[in-house]
Amino acid sequence: MTSDPPPILSHKVYHAPSVFTPDNLLREARRQNSIPAGAVPEICVLDPDGDIVQHLVKTGQARCNPNWACYHTWMYNFDLAGIECGILGNAVGASFATLVAEELFVSGCELLISMTSAGQIVNMGPPPYFVLIEKALRDEGTSYHYLPPAPYSEINRALLERLNGALESSPIPVTRGATWTTDAPFRETGAAIDFARAEGILGVEMEAAALYAFAQAKGKDVVCFAHVTNQMGNVENDFEKGAAQGSQDALQVINLAARAWLREARHASR
Repeated sequence: MTSDPPPILSHKVYHAPSVFTPDNLLREARRQNSIPAGAVPEICVLDPDGDIVQHLVKTGQARCNPNWACYHTWMYNFDLAGIECGILGNAVGASFATLVAEELFVSGCELLISMTSAGQIVNMGPPPYFVLIEKALRDEGTSYHYLPPAPYSEINRALLERLNGALESSPIPVTRGATWTTDAPFRETGAAIDFARAEGILGVEMEAAALYAFAQAKGKDVVCFAHVTNQMGNVENDFEKGAAQGSQDALQVINLAARAWLREARHASR
């Protein structure tokens, strides 16, 4: 029986650059697919469920970004109450979301907002409701390629403080707290849920721990929200998000976060 650490914890040199880079991948994607050079909007949104993207497309508010060179996703531009934003749908899971995040930040993105759905762990009332994720339990694999082992990865403290004032005045209540990021949604066992509940974790989702680890390692601005929409299918009529599959409320929360970040960014540039 070996006592060696598992492969995911072996041969990691956290300060070393990667040989395979998003810049080079996008360079080849542009060449192969004849995609013109150009930047994406400075504020971008990850929509793992794809409901916000579908709402924007259906209502004629979204248009394809011609400069986005990712092999795996489509980007749409849309107007967020006067702010030009980019949005990508269906990048589900830690590794996929972080791959896209890497590509976004070398393409002109300065702030990434993730709005993922989540299952309820600690009962904060009947779903749906929103949680600003302060920290995420690292029960996935991707974060361990960016940061040494630790129970949680966390939002940048300065960014969190920037958001707090804006969200306190939100017409849509937003709770602050921790989530549990898993790679295996159909292995959410009773024992795992009991542990998460004992930790005070509010919901379970699939991206935040990796996105925050990436953000810390690379010095990027990333904020993750959980839209708690379900009790993991254990009640009738679960997974209801509200009007337009929750898109209208989600866009209001995203708008507040984007404006709080922009205010600070503009102040810093003076």
